[in-house]
Amino acid sequence: MKVMSAREAKNHFGEFLDASRREPVVVTKNDRPVGIMISIEDAAGTLIQELIMEKEPGYDEWLFGKVTGTVRRVDSGETGLREHADAMATLKARLDARLARKTA
Repeated sequence: MKVMSAREAKNHFGEFLDASRREPVVVTKNDRPVGIMISIEDAAGTLIQELIMEKEPGYDEWLFGKVTGTVRRVDSGETGLREHADAMATLKARLDARLARKTA
């Protein structure tokens, strides 16, 4: 992982952006980490995207309904829980498909 001081990042912003497209870049101030820059492509596979992107109208209600329904099905034994790695792979595939539809 690349490390740049805040001053280096400011003075060489183009290089900073290019570096963050290749790998995460830790930004330091007074030799202490204060932030991290990652590419939008790297963020697409995380929940960061959900925090910074505008949500569609009705998203919160939809999510609440999905979570409530899932908890009900698990509690009733209608469905089971997945292993973390399997759940994350499914989530990533769904996010990738959603992003592909939006960019098409």
